Amino acid sequence: MWGAHAPDRLVYSGTESGVWQAHVVDLSSGERRQVTDHPVGVIHAQMTPNGTHVAWFIDENGDESGRWWVEPFEGGDSGPLLTGVPDRGWNNGLAQRDDVVAAAIGTQEEFALFISRGGARATKVWAGKDAISLSGSSGDVDQPYLAGLSADGGLVSVDHGEGTDEIHRALRVFDTRTGKVAGDTAVPGVSIAGTCWSPVPGDQRLAYTHERFDFVRPAIWNLETGEHRDLVITQDGDHAITDWWPDAAQVLVVRRFEGSFSLFRYDLATEAMTPIASEPGQYTGERVRPDGSVWYRVSTGARKARVLDEGGADVLLPQGDPAPPGRPYESWHFTNPNGEPVHGFFVHPEGEGPWPVMMYVHGGPTWLHEDRFEPEVQSYVDAGFLVGMVNYRGSTGYGRDWRDRIIGDIGGCDLEDVNAGFDDLVTRGIADPSRAVVAGWSWGGYVTLMMLGKHADRWSCGVAGVPVGDYELGYEALSPDLKAYDRALLGGTPDQVPELMADRNPINHADKVSAPVLFIIGENDSRCPYEQAMAYVSRLAARNSPHQVYLFGTGHGSNDMDEDVRQQRVILDFLQENVKGLEAV
Repeated sequence: MWGAHAPDRLVYSGTESGVWQAHVVDLSSGERRQVTDHPVGVIHAQMTPNGTHVAWFIDENGDESGRWWVEPFEGGDSGPLLTGVPDRGWNNGLAQRDDVVAAAIGTQEEFALFISRGGARATKVWAGKDAISLSGSSGDVDQPYLAGLSADGGLVSVDHGEGTDEIHRALRVFDTRTGKVAGDTAVPGVSIAGTCWSPVPGDQRLAYTHERFDFVRPAIWNLETGEHRDLVITQDGDHAITDWWPDAAQVLVVRRFEGSFSLFRYDLATEAMTPIASEPGQYTGERVRPDGSVWYRVSTGARKARVLDEGGADVLLPQGDPAPPGRPYESWHFTNPNGEPVHGFFVHPEGEGPWPVMMYVHGGPTWLHEDRFEPEVQSYVDAGFLVGMVNYRGSTGYGRDWRDRIIGDIGGCDLEDVNAGFDDLVTRGIADPSRAVVAGWSWGGYVTLMMLGKHADRWSCGVAGVPVGDYELGYEALSPDLKAYDRALLGGTPDQVPELMADRNPINHADKVSAPVLFIIGENDSRCPYEQAMAYVSRLAARNSPHQVYLFGTGHGSNDMDEDVRQQRVILDFLQENVKGLEAV
């Protein structure tokens, strides 16, 4: 991200020090410095509009709660960015304009929106039990600095679950001067999310996405007139406006289809959508520079992330040695037990199969596998595995209906589709069913434990990273966002859906587990809390079922590369012990 009025001053998060930290660079001078040196690591950082300061979110123990901090661009004294806000809460988005700052913060008591004008103490504009976040802080577009506040700071946009739920959010705009609602838009059963305001001060047009036509589609809402305008999109896949050209006559549209991305320039007067030359792969951070050029971050399964311009030139090179290339992902289609087409990716070593197979399950569950660089996956390929990655029912990127199929059916359709993918790889002759592993993190860990309990005969072993082990026990310890999400996903709190919990809570199937299980568990995890994961471990220990546990001191993952490497070594050693014929890595 760069300062709105100082585009040569950039802030980025990176692992150059070995831990994810905030860094700044001045393009005009070439000077760089590492801003933060926090043991947990820093992944959220922003530049102030004038480029004089850099702000970042401090998470003290890895549970993802904390507060925003700020210091001068050149370095010096640091302190809280805002007063009048909770000393500690969950970050639901920060946006800054010339003299306005907006922040959405979640606590166990409430979700709240705060506004500060002219550096004054922040005022609470809206609060309630329903989840809210600044627009651009949820979903696939991570840019609250563009979507939260209008260019002149007069309007603030939030995505919220009031009257709907965390999966099908609505969109609300407030006047930052009065705190009054300036506009509401909602469609029952459809998710709506703001993506970016017009960059012209006084222009009250907000780009947003909706799912009225199943796939995610872009639209523009003019708060001044109340008009909603859909962009004319004729191709399949999700589309979103991620930025505007400086004169607001054209918008940057990103398309995601089957886990790969492409860029377009859309002319609002002619409705012409022109492709922008860009490398295929997974994109993040697609932006229009003040000179009209386009920058974006891209990676593929075989290649590390790069920040490029539309000509394909590197514009922000990280320090240190580059990551080695990996094996390319192959796009993959098969059918599930209902005869429906399912998409995913697989990647395998050089040579001919069949190979030992790992079904690597994505988290979320409303997320997806994309053609992106994942060193963990490549390490399994190096060890000799064919890795299958299924975008099961519940995944995003394949339409509203596909995502919503998992609502009230957790541990059902997701398991069916992963098993169908496994069977397809065996039928193709490239997977050895006698050497099969199921693995994943977060929701992928949940699916892993469900698989080991309900389909024990399929698997040689399983790797459950920060898993859901006891759904009912873990609910009360979740972060407020995850509580809201779970209520939407389950159709209520766990105690309100006892029949679903009886069959789809992993701990209720732990006594059927026979394959060895490796657990990687974070001690301060607010998404898949420590206590519920250890309750599942205790159930296995009580019956002497083979298992190993690796604990680490932060939360739902580590920002420390050495810790990541330690975890990966533990996983690879576990696989060597329990899967025949693996390569030594």
